[in-house]
Amino acid sequence: MPHTCLIPRRSLLSLWKIERRDGGHGSQSMDPIKLDAGDRGMNGDWEDELKEEGDSYFGLSLRECLINMKYSLYLTFMCLNLFTPRICVQGNQFNIETSRSDKLSLPGFENLTAGYNKFLRPNFGGEPVQIALTMDIASISSISESNMDYTATIYLRQRWTDQRLVFEGNKSFTLDARLVEFLWVPDTYIVESKKSFLHEVTVGNRLIRLFSNGTVLYALRITTTVACNMDLSKYPMDTQTCKLQLESWGYDGNDVEFNWLRGNDSVRGLENLRLAQYTIQRYFTLVTRSQQETGNYTRLVLQFELRRNVLYFILETYVPSTFLVVLSWVSFWISLDSVPARTCIGVTTVLSMTTLMIGSRTSLPNTNCFIKAIDVYLGICFSFVFGALLEYAVAHYSSLQQMAAKDRGTSKEVEEVNITNIINSSISSFKRKISFASIEISGDNVDYSDLTMKTSDKFKLVFRDKMGRIVDYFTIQNPSNVDRYSKLLFPLIFMLANVFYWAYYMYF
Repeated sequence: MPHTCLIPRRSLLSLWKIERRDGGHGSQSMDPIKLDAGDRGMNGDWEDELKEEGDSYFGLSLRECLINMKYSLYLTFMCLNLFTPRICVQGNQFNIETSRSDKLSLPGFENLTAGYNKFLRPNFGGEPVQIALTMDIASISSISESNMDYTATIYLRQRWTDQRLVFEGNKSFTLDARLVEFLWVPDTYIVESKKSFLHEVTVGNRLIRLFSNGTVLYALRITTTVACNMDLSKYPMDTQTCKLQLESWGYDGNDVEFNWLRGNDSVRGLENLRLAQYTIQRYFTLVTRSQQETGNYTRLVLQFELRRNVLYFILETYVPSTFLVVLSWVSFWISLDSVPARTCIGVTTVLSMTTLMIGSRTSLPNTNCFIKAIDVYLGICFSFVFGALLEYAVAHYSSLQQMAAKDRGTSKEVEEVNITNIINSSISSFKRKISFASIEISGDNVDYSDLTMKTSDKFKLVFRDKMGRIVDYFTIQNPSNVDRYSKLLFPLIFMLANVFYWAYYMYF
């Protein structure tokens, strides 16, 4: 309730009457004090009241009247300054004064914080403040491999002792969260946080509680997105280790010391979380030191391991890719003459495998510098699918070569007869030339062109025959054997590849 200073109506009436009598005399003339309806009598007839008291003022001089009026005005302004609440409307002073009035309305809080300086830590200049933390993990809403971070909602509770807030008794009381502005609180922040916010529905989700021994409990509800460096080389059979680190922003180890209140039991809620793709294997707490350019800081670390649930990826990627490989083997049981059927199976499986490989990379970063386990398996499957298509190309080509060889069989027999005739004719011609050697050798016009031509033809035919035998040695004599061997080798090699693959990525 605002206090007001009331000036007796009788004094004002006295001043008015004196001025009315002497207003036209002297060097100083004052205007009569005007009275509104509120200062009138019950019937508003203030002139009658003047008449009733008029004769008692005619004995005063003008000087005495002015002195009386001066002191009356002085007392009026003093009352206004002392008893009227001061309200500032410039800047943010209005909010400050309003908050202080709320603060004064709390019983005992004004006395408790008398002389309290919120800008100085407890035990300023002495031992560092010991701050004990506990934490509840309410949820981990998302874990992103593409952004390499996770989003969590946590309840963070901090406890410390401030001897300036000690009071009598053995009870504690909870304050309005807005009063935290009048107390010193640690400047705790989340290391490697990309973005964080404090919940404000329906009010700011903060709690502050004071105990009689000076212990302060400060609780917050925070949602934060924290970076987590991931090694995806064994994706999707990987285990990721993520951290949640807390540290003071400005106070180094000489001013503030952080510690977990109950060790690993200081963190609760992780064992009850159910995540879509992960299972929390284990977690533990650490207290480390962070050496920075501005000082040596205490850092609290919550480290937890996330193991990916591989069953989802087996059903989504591994099983379809394996079925495509098996489907490509169907062509081994189709006749070599069925060119459209075998070609269609080979091309379809290759295209399907390519689509599956592209789809498996949509949820992962495209700029990573490592090959993932799922890429290795899809590469193996693609190799077998493409190998089945190449197998048919080899078998079909061998079949065409075999048919061409049959067509060359008859012509080869005729060619061998011609070679024999050429050799025999060359020998007989050579004998005739020798028989007339005595006659022809004496001349200068000896012609050996016929003998030379016959010998070169012979060497060409022999060389062609040798090369043909070499080609025949590496030529598949029976194209049907290609399919026969593929029916056994392809499944056997694929099974061995799977054994080595799963053994390596699951146990190494």
